[in-house]
Amino acid sequence: MATSINSTGNGYNFKVVLLGEGCVGKTSIALRYVENKFNDRHISTLQASFLNKKLTVHGKKVNLAIWDTAGQEKFHALGPIYYRMSNGAIIVYDVTDYDTFQRVINWVTELRKMLGSGICLAIAGNKVDLEKDRRVYTEEAEEFANKTGAMHFHISAKLNENIEEMFFQLTLRMIEHADLMEQKSTLSRTSSIRRNVVVVEDEAEETEPTKSSCCSELQLTQTKYLIIHIYHIARRFITIIRFN
Repeated sequence: MATSINSTGNGYNFKVVLLGEGCVGKTSIALRYVENKFNDRHISTLQASFLNKKLTVHGKKVNLAIWDTAGQEKFHALGPIYYRMSNGAIIVYDVTDYDTFQRVINWVTELRKMLGSGICLAIAGNKVDLEKDRRVYTEEAEEFANKTGAMHFHISAKLNENIEEMFFQLTLRMIEHADLMEQKSTLSRTSSIRRNVVVVEDEAEETEPTKSSCCSELQLTQTKYLIIHIYHIARRFITIIRFN
């Protein structure tokens, strides 16, 4: 489960990782979004690179730490190192290469196994500018995304198509998840406090023994005076008899 959510009163810090096979356009997507640049020449990413993007969503400041990972087979074993502690992931495939979509299925399965529902997922079909060469049917990709609780986007890093929208929607989902986790944490703390509260009963019951004690003392005093009174009457009676 992702645990690096860091939300404050003013904003959020999120880690987003880009995953997918080599040549699907992960680096181009990151550069287009962060720097609005595109390079037709393919340069393979070695291990991983890091980009930062700041934006404002509904008045809240958001900082996205975007990790672009290597897609070559020899780097796949390093995947868990890069997506560990991630709040969001964009798994990219090339719409003209069905094998890259098959690998997306493996990535999603692995992410759900490692991080559960704690990570927000987006599946991106890149290179829609090559629509005539499409090999991945839209219906199949969207059906898979729905089954796994992921969002699905058709994008083109080359034409800057749907890139901003994809990152924006993923950010919204991460904010919703962060807020939900914060609410659950608050409720848990409140519940814990309630369990530790010691209830002090009303002390009214304790006053009754005191009242009873006072009544007993009063009765004792009355009995004492009655005995004294009888004693004096008896003495007078004895004196009268003696003189007579």
